[in-house]
Amino acid sequence: MASSNCTSQDMASMATQICNQIASIFSNSTHPHPPPLDLLVTELSTVATRKSRVFLYGVGREGIMLKALCMRLAHLGLSAHLVFDMTTPPISSGDLLIASAGPGGFSTVDALCSVARSNGGRVLLLTAQPETGSCVKHASVVAYVPAQTMANDADEGNVKSRPLLPMGSVYEGALFVLFEMVVYKLGEVLGETPEAIRSRHTNLE
Repeated sequence: MASSNCTSQDMASMATQICNQIASIFSNSTHPHPPPLDLLVTELSTVATRKSRVFLYGVGREGIMLKALCMRLAHLGLSAHLVFDMTTPPISSGDLLIASAGPGGFSTVDALCSVARSNGGRVLLLTAQPETGSCVKHASVVAYVPAQTMANDADEGNVKSRPLLPMGSVYEGALFVLFEMVVYKLGEVLGETPEAIRSRHTNLE
């Protein structure tokens, strides 16, 4: 059995490889789709200006990344809600649903996007499969994140070349990084100071 002991140099090397793999996807062209950072900041700043609401949903680990974004959007002063929370209000005209379907489609994401559109909401779909995914037909705009997901994980099950980031981890990691960039740029656009953002953090901890 291989030793599980790692030195700090080993950990730093592994962390660098992971970060470099995630960073590299942001140099990939998203043409003909706009850069996802610009698209998200534009859509969210419009929601903030209109004082409308933003709803967020994703399955699995994608959903966890969207939960983190939802928290920061609330810190930025937006009316942000996670789909399926008990206090989530109904979506209506002028509101925005941000949904993720990295591999292109999930039955739940398809259904929720359809409901949002039928009630007048705008749908921003995050995906790595902008041309073939089933969710695209429900999207108002598509944010193309050109990263590996389970839809194109060529090394899945190949023990001899076990990837450092398996299945959809590259896409999910890219979402985290993308959302941090969005929060930073959106804070600039909205003129939110670090003090104002911090003041909205819960004290019920």
